[in-house]
Amino acid sequence: MKEVDTSRFGGLFPTITTLATSVDEKGEPNIITLGWSMKTSGRPPMVIISVAPGRYSHELIERGEEYVLCIPTKEIVRKVHRCGRTSGRDVKKFEEFGLTPLPAKVVKPPLIAECVANLECRVVAKHTTGDHTIFVGEVVVAHVDEKRFDRERRCLDLGQAKVLITLSDEYREAGKPVAKKLDGDVELS
Repeated sequence: MKEVDTSRFGGLFPTITTLATSVDEKGEPNIITLGWSMKTSGRPPMVIISVAPGRYSHELIERGEEYVLCIPTKEIVRKVHRCGRTSGRDVKKFEEFGLTPLPAKVVKPPLIAECVANLECRVVAKHTTGDHTIFVGEVVVAHVDEKRFDRERRCLDLGQAKVLITLSDEYREAGKPVAKKLDGDVELS
C-alpha cells in the first residue's frame, strides 16, 4: 500500500450521487446535488446527507427541518451536474433544468419526477463534521418508480435504474452484480 495525500481521499471513496430538495419560507423549491448521503438506520428508517454551511440548501434545510432525498439515474446526469454547479439563490433549478416537481405526501419539499426513488425526510438531528453539517432525516414516506423496482427483492432493479456513482471527477453507472449474499458466504455472479 502506498500512502497518499489525505486531502484527496474522496477519490478513494466512491459514493452514490443523490439530489435533495428543500423549500424556502415562501415554498419555493430548491435542489442540491450531493455526493455524500447514505442510509444510517433501518428502524426507524433514517438517511443522512452532508451539506456545506455555505450552500443555500443548508440554510433551507436547517430552517425548514425537512428534505426529500432523491435518487437520479444516468438519463438525467447533465441536469444532476448542473444542479450542483448553480445556486438556488440565483436560479430556479426545476425550471432552469427541466425537472418536474411532484407534491410530497407529508413534507413541504417536492419529489423529483425524473428520479427513480424519493424519500421524504424530517430532520431529527444534525451534527457538524469539519466543513460540513450532517442532517439526519427520518424517512416518513418513500416513493419509487414501479417500472424500475424489483418487487420480489424489494429494492431498485439496477439493471433498469442506472443510478450514478460519484468517483473523483467522474459520474459512473452502478448496476452489474458481482456476487449474491448468502448466509455466511457469497455466490459469485
